[in-house]
Amino acid sequence: MEKQRLPIVASLMAVGSGVVWSFGGITARKAEHSDAFQYMLWRSVGIIAVIEMLSALQGRPFPTVRAWRSGNTMRVANLGLFLASLCFVYAVKTTTPANAAFLGSLTPLVAVLMARFLGERISRSTLVALAAGLVGLTVTVVSDLEAGSMLGNAMALTASAGFALYTVCLRTDTDRDWSPVLPGYGLLMIVVCGGISLAQGHTLVPPGIDIFWALLHGCVLIVLGTALFNAAAKDVPAVPMTVFAQAEMVFVPIWGALLLDLRPKALTLVGGAIIFVAVVGKAVFDARSQGRSEYIAAPDLPLL
Repeated sequence: MEKQRLPIVASLMAVGSGVVWSFGGITARKAEHSDAFQYMLWRSVGIIAVIEMLSALQGRPFPTVRAWRSGNTMRVANLGLFLASLCFVYAVKTTTPANAAFLGSLTPLVAVLMARFLGERISRSTLVALAAGLVGLTVTVVSDLEAGSMLGNAMALTASAGFALYTVCLRTDTDRDWSPVLPGYGLLMIVVCGGISLAQGHTLVPPGIDIFWALLHGCVLIVLGTALFNAAAKDVPAVPMTVFAQAEMVFVPIWGALLLDLRPKALTLVGGAIIFVAVVGKAVFDARSQGRSEYIAAPDLPLL
């Protein structure tokens, strides 16, 4: 075990990754004429195009191929991020944003169980942040649970497990380059979503405006958000990382209100405030605390 104090800059970068990702809820909703599988296919095309171009400029071999030829742990990480992305977008498009955020917020609890296999110790500040975050999310959705789709809710729950799996995989090897995971899961997404769309008799080419929103999501929001997340993971252990990334769940309903005219109830605003305080408060507390948290050093994750 290496004793270190959780750094405030890395912690705020983790929060920032969630904020960037949260705009994906807007682009997914804007793509009104495509289903979740068509949308995810084109979003993945954008991800792979950007990562392959950046890798070519840096003289690296094809990261999409390396993602599936670099061992079982890398493949598990690909699968975890695949489940997280597909299921959460499906949930956003089929249930209320508040319900998707509530069930997606279970990620830290799943990560607690997974991180214990790495020998990570869960600090009291992390447990307090988890408890406060769950209280806030419960307040947010308590009056809206009946409005959600059960299938959408199940997908949001699966997304939380997938993202926790991805987060923990990043920390199993401190010297590994995990950057191929992003195009790796994108390739899996194209194959699976393309197959499902064709099996359902749907076209692989939805209206151009929907393709634009999907490409914007993949080329900009996913790449930038993941860059922030992976950079923060150099100094922040798995469970706090998943707590900080819950900023995505906070801002999804906020952007829905501001940009899509989906007006939240008063309880939604109260719950969102509680969550934001829990996420940012955790980062500030650990950065300024006189005590030191014990955790295993995070892997170096150059993405771009």
